[in-house]
Amino acid sequence: MGALIWFTFWSILTVLVIAACILVYVRRRASFSRPAPHVDDDAVRAIVETGALSVEEDEPLDMREIEAEEERFWRETWDEPEEV
Repeated sequence: MGALIWFTFWSILTVLVIAACILVYVRRRASFSRPAPHVDDDAVRAIVETGALSVEEDEPLDMREIEAEEERFWRETWDEPEEV
């Protein structure tokens, strides 16, 4: 009976270790598959001159649009809670 318990314990432990290894492999593979940022000659010159590389954001935020959406949200009427 003791041998069956130890066999079950080690089997479960082995399955958990294999699952953890697969999970780590998948996460590392996903992190390495991201494309590296493209650095051209102008970027290298900027790094040499300033010691850092600043990259513009993809799309700047439109503050007017954000304010309009916020105002629209707060002007919306809400259903009053029902009294029970």
